Amino acid sequence: MNKLTKIGLTALASTLVAGSVSAADLSVTGGASITFGGGDDNKTTGNGWSMGDSVTFTASGDVNDIGVTLSYEMDGAENTGGLDDHSITFDLGDAGTLVFAGHGGSSALSAIDDKMPAAYEEPWAVVTGASAAVVNGDAENNMFKYTYAHESGLSVALAYHNAAAATSVESYNDFSLVYTGVDGLEVGYGAGTVHDTAVESDESTMYATYAMGGLTVGVQSSEFDPESGTTERDTTGLGISYQVNDDLSVSYGQHTTEYNSGDDQEAAAIGIAYTMGSMSISGSYHSVDNIANTSTDDRTGYEVSVSFAF
Repeated sequence: MNKLTKIGLTALASTLVAGSVSAADLSVTGGASITFGGGDDNKTTGNGWSMGDSVTFTASGDVNDIGVTLSYEMDGAENTGGLDDHSITFDLGDAGTLVFAGHGGSSALSAIDDKMPAAYEEPWAVVTGASAAVVNGDAENNMFKYTYAHESGLSVALAYHNAAAATSVESYNDFSLVYTGVDGLEVGYGAGTVHDTAVESDESTMYATYAMGGLTVGVQSSEFDPESGTTERDTTGLGISYQVNDDLSVSYGQHTTEYNSGDDQEAAAIGIAYTMGSMSISGSYHSVDNIANTSTDDRTGYEVSVSFAF
């Protein structure tokens, strides 16, 4: 998105913060989209047409030599009061970055739950029920996330959110390690413990992607391991994308979920995206067998979207 700087705010009142503010900027970015989805008998989007709309307000400045950024996203009438993602980011310079996400943040593990190259959506997207098989960590409201990137190409992320009676039995934390020190290569690993019910579950993922020219390939493996019960599952993802030119990209991806009993969920998708300045047209076609370990549930689906950034 292109940033449109609206107002430069200076000399903020010192009574608002415990320290001095040298300068602050307010910026506004936005996006809109029109999407049509179909082919999935269980899809619940009414007539298939839907609209995306988002305006994000960002205020940033220095407080006692620490960069502080406040972000608020206004996103559609379906969200209470129109308020969606919101967070405070503290830029600690060489010591890294700390984010407190009131809503819409990602944990260290959920940020890398699917790193396979794709022109549009993941293989398990679009078709109803298929996303339940994804191993994706636990991102909750009012969560802390710390990241640090070393000049060697190694970056570390740590996430934590406190236990809340309505959503979790115990506090949650996870971590990730990502290395990009070799040209074109990215490898990562993340792990965490989910305790949102009485049964504790361990999750982990590892992945590798390699880009050479316009071609990018990737592989990812994840595990979900509860301390009791029969819901253990392993997933494997494969992806390949090709940047045909500056505007056009295409991709193919597979995602398989192996359960400890029953039939594996197998998903595949082809995607395409075309960009014209701040406008893009994207689409994907999906086929998923044995959705959520159900041998009688095989479906296909597709989605096409036109989006605008400003």
